[in-house]
Amino acid sequence: MSAEHGFTPVLIGTDLNAYHMATAFHEGFGVKPHVIGKMALGYVSYSTIIESITLVDELDTAEAFLPALLQFAKKHHDDAAPLLLVGTNDQYVRLIIEHASALGEHYRFNYPTAELLETLQLKELFYPFAEQHGLTIPETHIHQAGEPLEAEKISRFPVIVKPSDPVQYNRNKFQGQEKIYRVYSAEELRGVVDRVESSGYRSSLIIQDFIPGGDTYVYESDLYLHTDGRAEFVNLAQVVLQEHEPTAIGNFAAVRSQFNREVMTQLKDFLEGIGYTGLANVDLKYDERDGEFKILEVNTRQGRSSSHATAQGHNLAGYLVEDVVRRNPSSECVYVDTEILYTVVPRSILKTYVDDPAVLAEVDRLYREKKLHTPMIARADRFHLKRRAWVAVRGIRYKRKYANATWAQQAH
Repeated sequence: MSAEHGFTPVLIGTDLNAYHMATAFHEGFGVKPHVIGKMALGYVSYSTIIESITLVDELDTAEAFLPALLQFAKKHHDDAAPLLLVGTNDQYVRLIIEHASALGEHYRFNYPTAELLETLQLKELFYPFAEQHGLTIPETHIHQAGEPLEAEKISRFPVIVKPSDPVQYNRNKFQGQEKIYRVYSAEELRGVVDRVESSGYRSSLIIQDFIPGGDTYVYESDLYLHTDGRAEFVNLAQVVLQEHEPTAIGNFAAVRSQFNREVMTQLKDFLEGIGYTGLANVDLKYDERDGEFKILEVNTRQGRSSSHATAQGHNLAGYLVEDVVRRNPSSECVYVDTEILYTVVPRSILKTYVDDPAVLAEVDRLYREKKLHTPMIARADRFHLKRRAWVAVRGIRYKRKYANATWAQQAH
């Protein structure tokens, strides 16, 4: 089947992002991807759209990653179709880019350069870089782990604290670890910094002004930039609800399409201007104090909720295939304005935890008009009993998680 379509997809990772990309390949081309990952997760295990799952211990380390991918390529070297490689988290994308020369002999892919990756992934480099290129950022202070904390320089609280190097941070697990921290005083700030540094984390910490507002003030944008550096599409979505567990803040549970040509153009021009290529996912937050959209980060990959773009008619897998397999670029950039509500949680959770009445009214309208994308079950998996049961159990667990979470209670 892969040979018939001229390529064989290989996804690195077993999370929701991997399932979204598997769905894009299967529904766009009728092809089942191979998956290589570290552990068997239900996202890809309970599915009929995956050709094979290969599990590799310590896959997220350089010592295991390259040998595993070269071994997989050797096993499939007689296949008529080229291998199309897609990473699904920051570390796997980093490893693909760092080993691009060796992997390029066996796989096709489209990612930015190692230098650009470093600038975008390390937030201590990214924020001044973004500001130099005309993007607006929150007020930002950089603290080097191990150096004295200059808490007196923080002009106002609350602030957000997050690691500059999330890959290193995630390797240093400790009790009470959170993806990002919201702190309300200099004393609390010192406590957070001490805990993080005690874990062995040795990169920088970003201390940033907390932009007021809850989940619905956050936005994301997906883009694809051709290997020649031209953007081929850009969309924009408002976050309806994000996950509220401390380790999952920034994972969006529901988003709805938006259209703001000025913001979309600014992001497109920024990525084209710095020579970016491949899929990108940008997080922003609207600051009602000055009416500005402020950039939070650029992910050098498709985002966790980027199948929202596929549901709008812009199949993420399709852009990759047309670019690196068929060598057939589009002629102009599309600014997407198709309305879709993406959600991985039950409607009852949205009704309970979306705190903006206007947004909730729009959610209800999109449900009534059936402009809905529920990506936890691909069309080909809709009769898969184990998957349906697994998704139902996740829905129950989501209710428990939101009920017990504290992040939203502190949002304003």
